[in-house]
Amino acid sequence: MRKVEVVVIGAGQAGLAAAFHLQRVGYVPDRDFVVLDHSPRPGGAWQFRWPTLTYGKVHGMHALPGMELADADPRRPSSEVIGGYFDSYERAFGLRVHRPVRVLAVRDGSGGRLLVETSEGGYAARALINATGTWDRPFWPRFPGQETFLGRQLHSSRYEGPEAFRGSRVVVVGGGTSAVQQLMEIAPVAAATTWVTRRPPVFREGPFGEEQGRAAVALVEQRVREGLPPRSVVSVTGLPMTEAIRRARESGVLERLPMFEQVTPGGVSWADGRDVEADTILYATGFRAAIDHLAPLRLREPGGGIRMGGTRALRDARVHLVGYGPSASTIGANRAGRAAVRDIRRLLDGTPETQTPESPESPESPESPQLAYEDGALASSLAS
Repeated sequence: MRKVEVVVIGAGQAGLAAAFHLQRVGYVPDRDFVVLDHSPRPGGAWQFRWPTLTYGKVHGMHALPGMELADADPRRPSSEVIGGYFDSYERAFGLRVHRPVRVLAVRDGSGGRLLVETSEGGYAARALINATGTWDRPFWPRFPGQETFLGRQLHSSRYEGPEAFRGSRVVVVGGGTSAVQQLMEIAPVAAATTWVTRRPPVFREGPFGEEQGRAAVALVEQRVREGLPPRSVVSVTGLPMTEAIRRARESGVLERLPMFEQVTPGGVSWADGRDVEADTILYATGFRAAIDHLAPLRLREPGGGIRMGGTRALRDARVHLVGYGPSASTIGANRAGRAAVRDIRRLLDGTPETQTPESPESPESPESPQLAYEDGALASSLAS
């Protein structure tokens, strides 16, 4: 059991930002803190994005702290561009990410330490930064008759491009950005497409500025403060009305149907007797927070989420979640990593907490012009 001050779980945007700020305040990688990542290579969840999602289609990508992403070819797959950027970042700052390492469980240990059980052995840490994101927990909705379907069912996390759907009748389930992007790619090559969502989609027209950003972030943050699971981003921000989406709506590709009642061997059907034949059902139904390894700490509230104060889990001040809830965006992850390190340093140094994130004197206060800018940018990148 190796002793360290801090364990960072996850090397996506949030984890790397936290590691940068740990190093910046004097903690040394592989001596004072360790970064563990289960993925085979740098890039966080970006390395798994489908090849046709080029960097030019990515909106709201915010640079990691201390190093800009410059001169990226918009025609290259985002997985390659951002994966390469993260790789360069890790090397430039000597973050020494351990991979591939699976974190099996985090438990309460003796001497006030957290015991982090992993596939490469155990760590005894005084604090934990959890930056595991959501990619490992795709959400599969359940419908009567799913097991009888004779075609193919897959989650959008396994989408590899439109060619696999050529000549097929495809039902796309979900109202988020991924559903819309993948549906628009599939439609030109498929025999037929059908789009179904639980709620009518809301397309956002016009600019998405500071005021809208504040409101969106506040809605996401409120649920986290109450110990509820974070809501989907689109349910807060709506879908941005791009020119491509406008054309798809005009052509009928984005004509939405309400959610079907059941899956049949040959497709899907509704209570009113309508049915649609399908060869493939694509579930673009989002993800849930990948935090099962934290279960031994009993951080969840009765509502199913982890109640937070800033990035800190209120049930255990040693545990911080970054890239969770209101920080689930590229700029939000940067800001959360900085905030988590500030609080952890105060905790480990034994410095009493004199300010709260809500107080006007705090640099993270809603009264701060910098935060006002970041909130707008945060929500804008979420909405993209």
